[in-house]
Amino acid sequence: MERRDFIRICAATAAMAAQPGFAAKDLKPRFYARTQLVDERRQPVKAASLAVDRNYIFHYPFEATPCFLLNLGKPTGQNVQLKTENGGTYQWPGGVGPNNTIVGYSAICAHRMTYPTRQISFISYRDRSTASPSTRPNMIHCCSEHSEYDPASGAKVTSGPAPQPLSAVLLEHDRSTDALYAIGTLGGEMFNAFFSKFEFKLALDYGANRIRNQITGQSVVVDLENFCKQRVKC
Repeated sequence: MERRDFIRICAATAAMAAQPGFAAKDLKPRFYARTQLVDERRQPVKAASLAVDRNYIFHYPFEATPCFLLNLGKPTGQNVQLKTENGGTYQWPGGVGPNNTIVGYSAICAHRMTYPTRQISFISYRDRSTASPSTRPNMIHCCSEHSEYDPASGAKVTSGPAPQPLSAVLLEHDRSTDALYAIGTLGGEMFNAFFSKFEFKLALDYGANRIRNQITGQSVVVDLENFCKQRVKC
């Protein structure tokens, strides 16, 4: 297996550490179980099969933490410098896949932790055909308080009250099979606060004993339109 994307992530981290002024507040990737992304038939999701500008949902690194998987259709920025609410800095390495167009992010809004549920989603990616007059195209937009994130630049905040970017999900692309894997996160994780705030709701949706279970082996990728009953388009 070729793991060039993984190597690129590690290289970006090493390059940051070598920079003058690197301090403890600079964040490193947090690696969880290497998890293959599969479809609802448990077949490997191939990078070539992901429709451009389509919202896909999977769960990582925990059973109750939803994430976005997006094929932006064009190369993303690389080694984008970002900062968390508490001042931690990090470099987002960029997208993966044949043309570096595929990205993954936590789908938990960094403002009030709005997230997609089976019933409704107030947060989603908007392309030019789905953006409203009040939203910018090609952005992840949260209708709760109108926070907006640029997925091509590490989900940095472009407008609204969100205090930091969405946490990035680090992806690995196997060039020999075109398969995709989630391997970790980068940026400001909000999982503990998320579990505390929505524990009752999450227990109903996922089971009280499964909320904090880490995903291992495989994670199912679902189109957002099929994942939730209603997608709010503000």
